[in-house]
Amino acid sequence: MSELKTIASALSGATLTGASDIKYEPIALMPDVKCVKIGGQSIMDRGRAALFPVLDELVAARKEGIQVVIMVGGGTRARHIYSIASELEMPVGVMATLGKYIPMQNARMVQMLLSGKGGLFILPDDFEKLPLYLTLGCIPVMSGMPPFGYWEKRDKDSRIPPHRTDAGPFLSAEFLGARRAIYIKDEDGLHEHDPKKDPSAKRIPRISARELIDRNLPDVVVERACIEYLPRARFCKELQIVNGTKPGEVLRALRGEDNGSIIHA
Repeated sequence: MSELKTIASALSGATLTGASDIKYEPIALMPDVKCVKIGGQSIMDRGRAALFPVLDELVAARKEGIQVVIMVGGGTRARHIYSIASELEMPVGVMATLGKYIPMQNARMVQMLLSGKGGLFILPDDFEKLPLYLTLGCIPVMSGMPPFGYWEKRDKDSRIPPHRTDAGPFLSAEFLGARRAIYIKDEDGLHEHDPKKDPSAKRIPRISARELIDRNLPDVVVERACIEYLPRARFCKELQIVNGTKPGEVLRALRGEDNGSIIHA
C-alpha cells in the first residue's frame, strides 16, 4: 500500500508539474475544407435556373480535389414560419426549432440532386463523420441552421433567432479550422445599400468586421451575428460573399480567389 501511495504521489506531482508547462493551442482539424452556404431565398427559391449551375460548379470543384461541405438556407418559407411564430409570441427557442425544418428540406433536395455525384445528406449528429465522408469523395450536404434549437438565446431586440442559416457555415468553418466561409447569394457581394432597392448602390469589395459594425449599415448581406463573432474567431477570419447567378463566380471562390466581397476579422 505504501508503494502505491508513493507511485500515486509521484504521478500526481509529475502531472501537476507537466500541466503547468502546457500551453493550450487549438487544433485546425480540417483547414482545407470549404464550408459553403447556398442561399435559400437568393438561390433555392429561384429554382432550377439558379440552383443547377451552382451545383455544377460545386461538383467541378470536387473533381479538382477541393473538399466541399454544403450548407443550405431556408429562404421565403422559413421567413413565413418566423412571421407566424412571432405573431403567436412563441419563445425564441421554439422559433429556432421550427425554423430548422425548412433548410433541412432544402438540404435534402440538394442532396438528391447530387445523389449521383457524391451528395450525402447529414444531420448534426453525423458531423464527426465528415473526415470519413470527404475521404470517400462525398459531398456532404446539411442544413445551415445551427442545432441550438430550444436552447437558442434571445436577441435583445427581436424574437427571431439570431443564429440562423448564415451562422451555421461560419461556426462550422471555425470548428473545422477553415480560414474562410463562403456564401453563395444573388448579389455581387456586400453593398452600402440594398442593391435590389438601389441599383446604384456601391459594392464594398473588402472591409473589416469592426469597421462594418461601426458603419451600422441598414442592410448587410449576412447575419449580423457572424460579423460580431468574426473578430473573436481563432480560425475563420473571413466571410466571402459571391454571386451564384453569375457563371464561374462560385468556382473562382472555391479555388481561393478573392472575388465578390470579403469581410475579414
